[in-house]
Amino acid sequence: MTDTPDNHPSRTLAGFAAALEYADIPDAVLRRCEDLFLDWAGSALAGKAGAPVQMIAAYAAQMGPAQGPSEVLISRTTSSPFFAAMVNAAASHYIEQDDVHNGSVFHPAAVVFPAALAVAQAVGASGRDLLVASVAGYEVGIRVGEFLGRSHYRVFHTTGTAGTLAAAAAAGRLLGLSPTQMLHAFGSAGTQSAGLWEFLRDAAHSKQLHTAHAAGAGVTAAYLAQQGFTGARRILEGAQGMAAGMSQDADLSRLTDGLGQRWTLAETSFKYHASCRHTHPAADALQQVLQREKLDASQVRSVTAHVHQGAIDVLGAVDVPETVHQAKFSMGTVLGLIAAHGRAGVSEFEASLGDAEVSSFRPKVSMALDAEVDAAYPARWIGKVTVHTHDGRSLHGRVDEPKGDPGNTLDRTEIENKAIRLAEFSGAATRAEMQALIAACWSLSTTARVGLLLP
Repeated sequence: MTDTPDNHPSRTLAGFAAALEYADIPDAVLRRCEDLFLDWAGSALAGKAGAPVQMIAAYAAQMGPAQGPSEVLISRTTSSPFFAAMVNAAASHYIEQDDVHNGSVFHPAAVVFPAALAVAQAVGASGRDLLVASVAGYEVGIRVGEFLGRSHYRVFHTTGTAGTLAAAAAAGRLLGLSPTQMLHAFGSAGTQSAGLWEFLRDAAHSKQLHTAHAAGAGVTAAYLAQQGFTGARRILEGAQGMAAGMSQDADLSRLTDGLGQRWTLAETSFKYHASCRHTHPAADALQQVLQREKLDASQVRSVTAHVHQGAIDVLGAVDVPETVHQAKFSMGTVLGLIAAHGRAGVSEFEASLGDAEVSSFRPKVSMALDAEVDAAYPARWIGKVTVHTHDGRSLHGRVDEPKGDPGNTLDRTEIENKAIRLAEFSGAATRAEMQALIAACWSLSTTARVGLLLP
């Protein structure tokens, strides 16, 4: 049987990733990729002090070479592409400020850029090469996430599963894999896909392992494919492939939807609040009500966040957070920060567990499944809240595009300020160093060879 996009989408997707060229990509998408790269770098640097990040970094230092061609951002050391990608991926998903693609419920930057940067530095790639590889990683990972569907996300952390293929695509494009080699890389990446949500209940460190493993596994798959290592040719759609084992609503058409015409990277959202993305729509809607009605936290009797099922699945695991990371997955804590302080940034979360005003507000918050919000998800993340006040009023807030979405995006000044703020928060880089890094990001398309971001 002749392969077509309909009967062998894995091959079609692999061929696209292998053949993608700079000239194929619209200028607006390339500039957006630069924006996302800087946003990722800020998040990676912000994760420096995280305990699980430090443990993964210590493991990499113990197992890996003392020096190598690839940069470990948080320690300003170098290592092999594999271990550098692992540590940078772990760091960039810690502070909950990395980007998200709504339709796939996938955080591309945390797995794509660590793999792409590590391999680009190892092979002496140009800035253009890095951008092309990153776009390939985004386009592959997002489509795999969309393909696996909502049923997958109920149990599996899509960034850890689809992320392996995204990282393989980025690394494979930099290694110059042929379409057949890229298909084998996908097979090897997909068979290593992993990441379960159960860790939330225990405040476990697994979320950082998910991204670290995905980036490392993708790099491994690409390098093995370069050596002739073979993988399953139908790892996505096969009878015993990812969809068969990980999804009940997989949609094959999503894998090849608009390849070369629909640029999913441009659909990716920046995270404005330092929390799980499922909290953002309600946070924006509550902020709208508070500002419009000139209310403070003490005047609020209760808040109902009208949400999609995915929010309940992920945010319903913990009632009272025991760690800062759990607090970022607590709707009550996030809305408490908005009510008490007007923002839910990294500094506010660091103080949230001991914040009496936030703790007293948390029990006022409940989530309710909303038919309209659920039907729109994941393509659109609508924010709706009902606020009841002590003086008997019932107030409503609605946000159709949360801050950071493509239709309500961050401009370059906002992205720059966010990156600087995140790096200074962790002490990973000074303002002057970040200004130099920002300039390097904006000149990637003319950079002959990708060097260290923080020399």
